[in-house]
Amino acid sequence: MPTAHEVPFDDMTVDHIELYVRDIRTTTAWLVDQYGLTVEADNSHEAAHAGARSVALGSGRISVVLTQALDEEHPAAVYVERHGDGVGNIALRVPDATAAFQESVRRGAHPVAPPVARDGVVTASITAFGDVSHMFVERRTGVPQGTLPGFRPVATREPAQGMGLTDVDHFAVCLEAGTLDETLEHYRSVLGFDMIFAEDIVVGAQAMKSKVVQNRSGGVTLTLIEPDLSREPGQIDEFLKRHDGPGVQHIAWNSDDIVRSVRSMRTNGADFLSAPGTYYTLLAQRLTVRWHSVDDLRNHDILIDEDHYGQLFQIFTRSVHPRRTLFMEVIERAGARTFGSGNIKALYEAVELQRAGEGAFG
Repeated sequence: MPTAHEVPFDDMTVDHIELYVRDIRTTTAWLVDQYGLTVEADNSHEAAHAGARSVALGSGRISVVLTQALDEEHPAAVYVERHGDGVGNIALRVPDATAAFQESVRRGAHPVAPPVARDGVVTASITAFGDVSHMFVERRTGVPQGTLPGFRPVATREPAQGMGLTDVDHFAVCLEAGTLDETLEHYRSVLGFDMIFAEDIVVGAQAMKSKVVQNRSGGVTLTLIEPDLSREPGQIDEFLKRHDGPGVQHIAWNSDDIVRSVRSMRTNGADFLSAPGTYYTLLAQRLTVRWHSVDDLRNHDILIDEDHYGQLFQIFTRSVHPRRTLFMEVIERAGARTFGSGNIKALYEAVELQRAGEGAFG
């Protein structure tokens, strides 16, 4: 049974994801066209005073905030200068933001911003990993998702084309070697997360270690990854170099029909990593596909795996980031609650093929 001190975190979910970006117009168009998000609100009336322009986009239970700094001292400017565009804040919705902030700080979290109430929303922030923070968000009764302090609704001329993306499944986080267990313990002790999955992946002369943490309600999941320095450098080492430190490698979006989502996204310009033909030839030796058809999976380069609870389908986009760091994932869960070992290795191999084809970063 959870203790009284864990109550502030029990019903935690992802409220929104804040991306710090260099060009808000280009990034908005990308998320609207290829991911089917709709522009819902912005802070244009007070952007100059806030030191940054922000736009909120949404689809289903997905909420993304894009922030472009107007002041070189703004956190978004500092982040983009060091890392390029990326996830700067994973906001966590909680029943009581003040209680969550106070309890997390009592447990050792580093405070970023104390609780503030405005426009029916209470927010407070702590550090997460690297230059990423967690904002606790409490929405008072009647305040809808997507409403943020200082934002006003905007009229969208044409609703975005729906891609079937429903919510956030997980975040993959690249960490410096030797810090995975430390970060894991931080989420356990500060926010009451549990470890639900662990995997060491070896591909040729490279390797990485991965552990998945999740809060008690299952609303927030982080896949923590670190490189294995006893082997040759690989894509995790390269992410850390290109990104200049730890950060979110990819965001996974849930789909209610991954075949339809991928087909629609491709039609609208999204580019996905390819799976080798042998993956599908050997599929029958691993499992029996109970959802979709093998032909549909092959035609759309969708991976399949399973755990004790069911199956999951995954596909990963090619990174469009100038530094080739952040990319996206689309996932459909047909009962599966964790992650399949086969898909993790397949992802690693696919990214390695992309990396080899592009040559060294320069």
